[in-house]
Amino acid sequence: MLAAERGAARNTLDAYRRDLDDYLDYLSEEGIDPAEVEAGTLRAYMAGLETRGLKSSSAARRLSCIRGFHKFLYAEGMAETDPSAPVAGPRRGRALPKVLSVAEVDRLLAAARARVTAAGPPGEIARARRMLCLIELLYATGLRVSELIALPRTAASTRERFLVVKGKGGRERLVPLTEMARAAMREHLGAEPQAGPESAWLFPSDSESGHLTRQAFARDLKAAAGAAGLRADRVSPHVLRHAFASHLLQNGADLRIVQELLGHADISTTQIYTHVLDERLKGMVRDLHPLMDEAEEGAGAAPG
Repeated sequence: MLAAERGAARNTLDAYRRDLDDYLDYLSEEGIDPAEVEAGTLRAYMAGLETRGLKSSSAARRLSCIRGFHKFLYAEGMAETDPSAPVAGPRRGRALPKVLSVAEVDRLLAAARARVTAAGPPGEIARARRMLCLIELLYATGLRVSELIALPRTAASTRERFLVVKGKGGRERLVPLTEMARAAMREHLGAEPQAGPESAWLFPSDSESGHLTRQAFARDLKAAAGAAGLRADRVSPHVLRHAFASHLLQNGADLRIVQELLGHADISTTQIYTHVLDERLKGMVRDLHPLMDEAEEGAGAAPG
């Protein structure tokens, strides 16, 4: 159902499979048929996750998966009730995303450009151009890493100032392109020895998929971060996606626009960035409100 009706990505399907396997193993050990589960059984399972050391965020994701499973059984007439309805999820604080500052992203890009201009074998220069292209594109567009590595070769030759990207659930969206990102794509394609005319991918590889893998990109990005003097554990493809969104909001972008650019189906997913908006709004009141100067003068005046 997830694959056929909702168009869930392979990574999502794999995660659901792992979560369901664990849950069904538990039910099997307890001798309980999945169609006859009661709320108490599900609560006991969730309590066991805590004793096993699972983080609240991981437990919440697992409960979400199990809810979907029981709702499916109920909707299809395979179970008489949905035992997950009265079960509350684990309490968790919403963590703020890791974000690089504008200056840190500039350092990362500057280091990537320096590697391109450094002397070296053609293959090494080609890899440096690929990394520069990946970073430029990711920071310019905020693409998911799965969307970035699977860009078609034709993306580099588009005359448009945007890309049409197919994201989660098969939803398409327009993503604007900067001139620097377009130039980086063209230069990368010209230097890429593996990108023959028969290649369908912008970032070809000898992997099973035929294009660069997420793991290989994440590894090379951490090496690029180290060369830029940044801590490798602070830099990842997802952190650059966060930087894209946060820096747009800092500069006045509307939250709804950022939602569209990121490809979030629900605005609540984008609202994790509202801490950026809060700081910007505080700054606007501080800088623009006509009574702020009077308040500051009053605060600074010596007591009579």
